[in-house]
Amino acid sequence: MLMKKYIIIGLLGVLFASCGEYQKALKSTDGSVKYIEAEKLYKAKKYKKANRLFEQIASEYAGKPQGERIYYMYGDACYQLKQYSLASYQFERLQKLYPRSEKATEASFLEAKSLYLETPKYSVDQTYTYQALEKLQYFLDRYPNSEYTKEANELILDLVTRLEKKDFEIAKQYDKIRDYQAAMKSLDNFLTNNPGSPFREEALYTRLHSAYEWAINSVESKKEERLNTAKEAYDNLLRAYPESKFKKEAENMLAKINTSLKSFTSQK
Repeated sequence: MLMKKYIIIGLLGVLFASCGEYQKALKSTDGSVKYIEAEKLYKAKKYKKANRLFEQIASEYAGKPQGERIYYMYGDACYQLKQYSLASYQFERLQKLYPRSEKATEASFLEAKSLYLETPKYSVDQTYTYQALEKLQYFLDRYPNSEYTKEANELILDLVTRLEKKDFEIAKQYDKIRDYQAAMKSLDNFLTNNPGSPFREEALYTRLHSAYEWAINSVESKKEERLNTAKEAYDNLLRAYPESKFKKEAENMLAKINTSLKSFTSQK
């Protein structure tokens, strides 16, 4: 019991001493004191405390040899704290101030990845998404054979897919609100601009559904032409995806299209 008490007292002593050193460093006017304490805290993974000191000395050491390490640790500490915008900025500063740094490749990737991790889900503003794409592509252009190349390509693919999903959801929304002409135009643009999209099959099906509804509910004078347009949309879907997951629904629509077209044939 006595031994346990001494251990606790010892640990508290270390803790208070550590806090004392940190407080002294915060109040110190000597940049080297702050630097030594910040690095110690960074290595101990006490990133918040380390960053308070890095923030105070980063500009003082900018361009100096020690600054290279400071900006890397500062950026990485922000990254570990999920402060991705600030992390991206520090990694960018590192590259600008120390373009020949051995950390330049890693910093370039982490700058871009930080922006990637800041990107929102597909349904909201995509400003960060475009910024992240630009930085990731810049990284790949500059360091095409780095150890981060594979991950960078995966991140780009994910961001492109998110943008495609947003475009597709906008186009699909027209179909949901029964603005079928707008839906067809929007879906045609989507299919033209995104030929390899993972949403292509569903886009072709939604294009068929819009064309079908537009035709079936048309005035008689325009119905035949629009039915043929819907039939063409069916052909486009099944040509691209013979075993489409929407095949049953598509064939039900085709049957009704053909039945309606027969009535026009019999009138001629």
